[in-house]
Amino acid sequence: MLVSVPLPRRAALLAVATTALVLVGCSRETGGGAQAASAAAAPPEVGVVTLTQRPLTLVNELPGRVSASLVAEVRPQVGGIVQTRAFTEGSDVKAGELLYQIDPSTYRATLQSADAALAKAEANLVVAKAKAERYKDLVGIDAVSKQAADETVAAAAQAVADVAAAKAAREMARINLDYTRVTSPISGRIGRSSVTAGALVTANQANPLATVQRLDTIYVDVTQSSVELLRLRRELAAGRLQTDKQNRAVVRLRLEDGSLYPLIGTLQFADVTVDETTSAVTLRATFPNPKELLLPGMYVRAVVEEGVRDGAITVPQRAVTRNNRGEPMALVVGEDGKVELRPIVIPRTIGDEWLVDAGLKAGERVIVEGLQKARPGAVVRAVPASPAAVPAANGAASAPQPPGGGASSQQPGTAGTPAASSGVPAAAANAMRTARS
Repeated sequence: MLVSVPLPRRAALLAVATTALVLVGCSRETGGGAQAASAAAAPPEVGVVTLTQRPLTLVNELPGRVSASLVAEVRPQVGGIVQTRAFTEGSDVKAGELLYQIDPSTYRATLQSADAALAKAEANLVVAKAKAERYKDLVGIDAVSKQAADETVAAAAQAVADVAAAKAAREMARINLDYTRVTSPISGRIGRSSVTAGALVTANQANPLATVQRLDTIYVDVTQSSVELLRLRRELAAGRLQTDKQNRAVVRLRLEDGSLYPLIGTLQFADVTVDETTSAVTLRATFPNPKELLLPGMYVRAVVEEGVRDGAITVPQRAVTRNNRGEPMALVVGEDGKVELRPIVIPRTIGDEWLVDAGLKAGERVIVEGLQKARPGAVVRAVPASPAAVPAANGAASAPQPPGGGASSQQPGTAGTPAASSGVPAAAANAMRTARS
């Protein structure tokens, strides 16, 4: 059933509806413009880290080789036929332990001949001394000439010299006989033997019979560039580094498979000569090796603790950029929120951070995320950086709502109606439906 609405009333309803639509359009235009202006004026959000000072242990990883603390190459000091080999290859031997036995027969005969020569010289000495004593008494009564007496004294002195020479010859024969027993000069681990029983060896031959190495204490020789050594000495002189009371650095080892050696070593000395071909200096560290895990010739990487720097400042590597000249730069957010491009001095890396020597101070905020949105002199909104959360938060950040407007100030529309989808107030929609009817 249709309801007839009088003409004056219908005109009034149309006027109310038209007025509502005009007001809604103006409100939307005004709100949209304010929202766009507010979004354009909002400062970009960047992730920052606040720099702090802390004691920092400076380490340097250097390549090196393992060497034995004692090495003895066993060579024969007399020639002859090897009769026996008295050790097991790869076993531990003691100092003075028999390793090889060379045929001693000829050297024993030489010693016996030296004994006989000594006995003969001693017998001649007895006769010469007695004759000299007799001639001494006879010359006093002019029974013999003084020349004859002098000759007997000289003969006695010569006999003494003959005895000394015979003793020396006997001692040499005894030493050579002892050399037929080739013994270990040091205690340690013996390697493979280069000869077997029946081999002919010569005195002081070029090839060693075997090599004995002491492995309970081991040396690691590493190389460090002279530039790094100079830098280290400058920092020590400036008081930025601290070492132990003996002024020795602590050294750790990284083995070939990447694992860390469980025991700690100490840096013994740095060579006083720089290699002309590599401009490097050799450093030597000493490590205990009770289980003989480290073997001579093994390649390792020595982690040298150079010292401790008090009040060190580090900055993440991703916060550092470089200009056209390759100089390192960092973006710093000031107290007023403005971005400043700061040149810095970063001599080395510490893990995934740079060690800062100059250009930054503790308490300053450095941009590490959102660098593409920050420009020197621009105002930004600094938030604490988080590797996982900050990028997602930047991407999902919503523009601020204009004051006095927005969906929260409007009445919700009815689901499925054009008014709800277009944002038109419910009162205006009801007035339009009444006017149509």
